[in-house]
Amino acid sequence: MGAVESFGFGDLESYRRELTGYCYRMLASPHDAEDAVQDTLMRAWRGRERFEDLSAERGGLRPWLYRIATNVCLDMLKGRSRRALPVELGPAGAGEFAMGDPRPEATWVQPMPDALLAGDVGDPAVVVMARETVRLAFIAALQHLSARQRAVLILRDVLSWRASEVAQLLETSEDAVNGALKRARAALASADLETEPPDSVEVERELLDGYVGAFERYDVDALVALLHEDAIVAMPPFELWLQGLADIRTFLTGMQGEGGRDRVLATSANGCPAVAVYRPGVAGVFEPYAIMVLEVTRDRIAAIHAFLDTSLFSAFGLPPGDQFSPPAQL
Repeated sequence: MGAVESFGFGDLESYRRELTGYCYRMLASPHDAEDAVQDTLMRAWRGRERFEDLSAERGGLRPWLYRIATNVCLDMLKGRSRRALPVELGPAGAGEFAMGDPRPEATWVQPMPDALLAGDVGDPAVVVMARETVRLAFIAALQHLSARQRAVLILRDVLSWRASEVAQLLETSEDAVNGALKRARAALASADLETEPPDSVEVERELLDGYVGAFERYDVDALVALLHEDAIVAMPPFELWLQGLADIRTFLTGMQGEGGRDRVLATSANGCPAVAVYRPGVAGVFEPYAIMVLEVTRDRIAAIHAFLDTSLFSAFGLPPGDQFSPPAQL
């Protein structure tokens, strides 16, 4: 049986999750990553006749798919500005905390639901590495690299490919790969990506439960009590971000007129706990409002990234407003 006949579309689909993680790190958007993976799988299926000739020299189906995915991502990145987080675009807010005008979606690093990423592989060290390399700060730091440097660093340091394999994929030399990797590592080293993990899974879960309850009650004191002293709150698509308990408390207090009516569903994104917020709209029907990613350091919440982008709800597989019903106890 020839190599052309050795796989079907179902075999390609089995790579969807890991390719999604790769494309998300490259593109910093769940929508773009989904489009890139779909394009990759369709190109692979349409070009399966070529696989028989390429499989021997390229090492099999997996590297062939990554080569296609890399080319798709490189094409998508041509001419695009890098995505960022609000903390990269200006100083922390002060005074009246004016939200300002929203920036276009393409401005922002967006969250990725954990459910779409590759699952745990058993080795705790590998699990930790996978979690740390989808953190929002890491994804934002990757965007400062050139597209090819980004691909080299992800393939070498995140996915543990050998330099020879990456060189073959990118059709370049091992020296070129090693040089690109050295420059990429140097750039990331200046980004201060060191984080302290939660004290335990139980602590992280307790903080999530506490946040859900306090947010639905809109208890400002309870919300602030969950935060680190130098915690950050950011709200894309607006540039405004806040740091420190005093400024965050002032902002939350000023928003009390809007609080206390929302309902929340727990989820997870970028290796962190997250919540989907629904807000009552016309005739009391709950409508999608925000996806909030909670970064936990030790025993407190270190950052709240509140993405006020309702298009993310479909990426998270969350119900639209007309299909959302608050839990009975609420």
